[in-house]
Amino acid sequence: MKPLFTALATALLAGTAHASPAVVETSIRPLARPAQGGLPVVEVANQAFERWISDFKAKARAEGIDAALLERAFAGVTYNTTVIQRDRNQNEFTKTIWDYLDTAASDLRRDNGQKALARELQTLTAIEAKYGVPKEIVTAIWGLESAYGTFKGDTDIVEALATLGFDGRRGPFFEAQLMAAFQILQAGDTDPRGMTGSWAGAMGHTQFIPTSYLAHAVDFTGDGKRDIWGDDPTDALASTAAYLADAGWVTGMPWGMEVVLPEGFDYEIAGEHVEKFAAEWNALGVRDIEGNELPDHGPASIRLPGGAQGAAFLTYGNFMVLERYNTADAYVIAVGHLADLIGGGKRIQSGWPREDRALTLPEREELQTRLEAAGFDPGGVDGKIGPKTLAAVRAYQKHIGVTPDGYASLHILQKLR
Repeated sequence: MKPLFTALATALLAGTAHASPAVVETSIRPLARPAQGGLPVVEVANQAFERWISDFKAKARAEGIDAALLERAFAGVTYNTTVIQRDRNQNEFTKTIWDYLDTAASDLRRDNGQKALARELQTLTAIEAKYGVPKEIVTAIWGLESAYGTFKGDTDIVEALATLGFDGRRGPFFEAQLMAAFQILQAGDTDPRGMTGSWAGAMGHTQFIPTSYLAHAVDFTGDGKRDIWGDDPTDALASTAAYLADAGWVTGMPWGMEVVLPEGFDYEIAGEHVEKFAAEWNALGVRDIEGNELPDHGPASIRLPGGAQGAAFLTYGNFMVLERYNTADAYVIAVGHLADLIGGGKRIQSGWPREDRALTLPEREELQTRLEAAGFDPGGVDGKIGPKTLAAVRAYQKHIGVTPDGYASLHILQKLR
């Protein structure tokens, strides 16, 4: 819903992490619920919602939240049917990675990112010096999460989280987020009506959910508040760098790079499950996009988000760190590529199988069902094309004598049919 979901990422991404060819999303924000087939929003009696709020207030007071703050924050809060509508009617379609990157790393996003970096250069340089995360990476996340602060979301977070907590299907998760939101309010970092964000509870320039805020947000300006909501993005940008540093960011290590695979490459060794050092990949004939041998930045994997007919990427440990922020591979590639572009780098050179389209949720579920029936374990039928499903696709491809690139395409589904 994400992190990416956020004003832009939510609109761009749908579904679940690691799907291929479809772009999907999860994050430091809560996961989106699957589409419910147009399930109508159920009107809820105000009395029931008010009883839930009353019970929550009692729990919050027991946790040390000030009673006066609770009354002030809940004043005027109502059951938000728009939030429930958004939550229950997630788009079942996902974007292909190339369609996503066309928007996420567009010329306009690059140009605006370069302007934002220039405008906040002193701040971002200081943040990089403290946390070791490149200013271009932080800027790219800022761009994807809120279009450099222009789309932070204006939903009342207390109302949104209370509505989702009361709704019940993921009640405990959202109730925990609401409790964390009150801890933020009690600390004085913002006021109840100033705590705004996305309909799913993500907040500020770089879209933190409350629990992630409590764990990682920092007061970089030194004014006594960790302000990720205001016009000044300093605390939000520093908090993002702190989050990545806490997640294990290695200074000096790239997120990844586009590479060229040799003729006859063994596609069974592509994927996050296989890591090799640069010398090993070089010996296999893998080269950077200029044809040079690969630099040594530690163990790395080959990823093929568009299959053998699309661009190939060599990804390092920092790729997995970025996945802690948002687990969708497409999001991480977008962050890395946009960061490279903001820093003056080149666009992805290889083509994509643009004649392909993304699988719908029912088609992803059908793919998993048919793989399972054919004896290739996809790890369950949930519409989430994760590592187990990709491994099952690869095994099936090998079985039928096609390139085992693990690309979950419509063509493979049609073969299974």
